[in-house]
Amino acid sequence: MGVDSKTSYQQPVDKLLTCGMNGWITPDKWPDYRKLGIGPEHIPDLIRMATDEELNEANEQNTEVWAPMHAWRALGQLRAVEAIEPLLGLFDRLENDDWVHDELPDVFAKIGPAALPALTEYVADLSHAVSSQISAITSIEKIGKRWPDVKSECLALLQERLERFEENVSEVHGFLVLAYVKLEAGDSPLIERAFDEGYVDPMVIEECRNAYFFLVPSTDTEIIVDGNTTSISFSSPTADELLFR
Repeated sequence: MGVDSKTSYQQPVDKLLTCGMNGWITPDKWPDYRKLGIGPEHIPDLIRMATDEELNEANEQNTEVWAPMHAWRALGQLRAVEAIEPLLGLFDRLENDDWVHDELPDVFAKIGPAALPALTEYVADLSHAVSSQISAITSIEKIGKRWPDVKSECLALLQERLERFEENVSEVHGFLVLAYVKLEAGDSPLIERAFDEGYVDPMVIEECRNAYFFLVPSTDTEIIVDGNTTSISFSSPTADELLFR
């Protein structure tokens, strides 16, 4: 039995109810939803669809369950600032939904620097689930990569969070380090200290190594990110052991 939402959404937004799944694709491969006639005037309905509890919790065999995904992609393409807070709420609400945590950082990157204040406030609130904090951190990193003019601001936001070692759980701290390095921050005493003092869960580095970068053992540790090499000199064997064990 399908979700009875077709009468709740008007054209052309209702077309998203029948789009179905189109697989794990990079944001540059997302369909151009504007070709369906979807524009800024449809942002309120798109927000409602993206956060629709009935749709998000529908049976995975129903085509309509994919409508929220198409809605948030469309909101990203429209750079809908109004969607920032409602979409942030999905991180905790749909904590176990891989699509939410995989795609929303790209949506925020498309929306752009306007999302940074809300993301900064979100990351500072440690009451959020660990996975939600990590997704917000990833969102800041992706904004910095997509919008070079605010890269330094994104690095500063990550650095401010990195400096608060004692407040971060080790997994979150690991992803802060990853985001910081992926923005090509270069040598950083903060990263050295994070490893040397045991604030980074080494499993985070191990689990993400293939997805994010390759670690090349040498006198200095070279971290290759998107084809660019950044060298980090660790001050003690403890840091190297954490990275390579």
